[in-house]
Amino acid sequence: MLFAYLIAVAGMASCAPTASDGWEPLFDGETLTGWKTAGGEAPYAVEDGAIVGTMTAETPNSFLITEKEYGDFILELDVKLEGESTNSGIQTRSHLDKEANNGRGRVYGRQVEIDPAERAWTGGIYDEARRGWLYPLDLNEGAKSAYKREAFNHIRIEAIGNETKTWVNDVPVAYVVDTLDETGFIGLQVHGISDEKNAGKKVYFKNIRIQTENLEPKAFPAGIYTVNLTPNSLSAYEKENGYSLLFDGKTAAGWIGAHQDAFPEKGWEIKEGAITVLPADGHESTNGGDIVTVDEYGAFDLSFEFKLTEGANSGVKYFVTLDEHNTGSAIGLEYQVLDDERHPDAKMGRDGNRTLSSLYDLITAKKTTRATRKIGEWNKGRVVVQPDNTVTHYLNGEKVLQYQRGSEDYKKLVSESKYKNWENFGQAAKGHILLQDHGNKVSFRNIKLKQL
Repeated sequence: MLFAYLIAVAGMASCAPTASDGWEPLFDGETLTGWKTAGGEAPYAVEDGAIVGTMTAETPNSFLITEKEYGDFILELDVKLEGESTNSGIQTRSHLDKEANNGRGRVYGRQVEIDPAERAWTGGIYDEARRGWLYPLDLNEGAKSAYKREAFNHIRIEAIGNETKTWVNDVPVAYVVDTLDETGFIGLQVHGISDEKNAGKKVYFKNIRIQTENLEPKAFPAGIYTVNLTPNSLSAYEKENGYSLLFDGKTAAGWIGAHQDAFPEKGWEIKEGAITVLPADGHESTNGGDIVTVDEYGAFDLSFEFKLTEGANSGVKYFVTLDEHNTGSAIGLEYQVLDDERHPDAKMGRDGNRTLSSLYDLITAKKTTRATRKIGEWNKGRVVVQPDNTVTHYLNGEKVLQYQRGSEDYKKLVSESKYKNWENFGQAAKGHILLQDHGNKVSFRNIKLKQL
């Protein structure tokens, strides 16, 4: 009898987090000791060994936050969310604006999303009450199926140095390299609700544990897209996965003027980590002219950041051969860079196919207001060309269009466009990347490419 008792006690001890295995519990299973509420007024309670938050009408996002702040850590917990049109999240290295919400405070900082809705972005990274989406799951569509509705899901978050990585049920999901928040609190969100039918639904958090010393990162498999917010830099993971910088942030190395032998002597400026086309009354390629990469590329994954000024127009073109010897801007497939609200080109073409992030004059970008940024803020563009000629455009992490070069549908679009007289338009096996001079001030940085 005594022997059986000792075996049982030993088994219980091996399951509990202890200092020897490096894990510390953030929740004792019985009380909310070490936690406090902030933001909205949704209630939190302890039920059957879990922290339970209840969705409440007419109150903003509510949070249960740790009294302690953390720097580097590995956090694991299990989360279950009731409903399919609801939402929750886990704050990491976050902060509190104490004056907001009539003194209850507003939480801001990176949040790991819990999203049972159809878009399925659980494990993505959102910057609560600040920059918006950093890592939507359009960037890692294979991870969308990891989350299981109406069940407990195991979440792992690594925040080490300037990197945040997430897993959902052991599936690697998101990877962000950021420039903000070296420390901050951890928080559990009950999202505000707009549909009263969700009032009373609950979110459950349990088995919450953390490591803060002798951290051993879990291997992240190759091929998962990284959002690196450090300008003009490559993380070790990006280098290992074959990415290279097309712009070093300091010089014009690797770029020349289109139809020129050198980089333009006027019309472009390299300053404060950005390469900027200077204004020239909105006239196309009459100042410095377009610039192109020295090298040519076939299948590739191209990322870039761009910043518009009011009323500005530019573009990032690909498969530019320079064989056409045309006047004006060089010919190529174009990711449109445009102030949709103020530039007249947005209302030209057909059905909006000259708007921001569209395949210019061919395919309209289906973008949400969530995917757009204010003029003067940096946007993230991405163009992926697969070896089978499937091409995808992204805007701030959200997929906005997809097509296949050379397909019958593609050829029909070309035949109805301004490019109809260019033989085999956009079908070259390889070509230069181009930044367009359209006579308006537009800046670019963080231009990187991986050949596929």
